Amino acid sequence: MNKVILDRDDMSEFERGLFLKDLQRVTDEYFERNDDASIDVTRTEEGFLVCVIFSARRIKTVKKPI
Repeated sequence: MNKVILDRDDMSEFERGLFLKDLQRVTDEYFERNDDASIDVTRTEEGFLVCVIFSARRIKTVKKPI
C-alpha cells in the first residue's frame, strides 16, 4: 500500500511516473496524444503550481449521455 506524505517540496521520479500514468488514462478520453506528458511542480506561497504538458493530434468528440 502506498503512503502519501503531505507538505513536501518535491515528487520523486517514481511518483511523477505514477501520477502521469493515472492522468494519461483521463487525457486519453479527451485527446489523441502525440507523446508522453511531462510534469513540472513549483513551490508557491499558496502551495504548489503543477503544470502538465502534452501534445495532441486532435481533440476527441465526447457525446452527452441522453
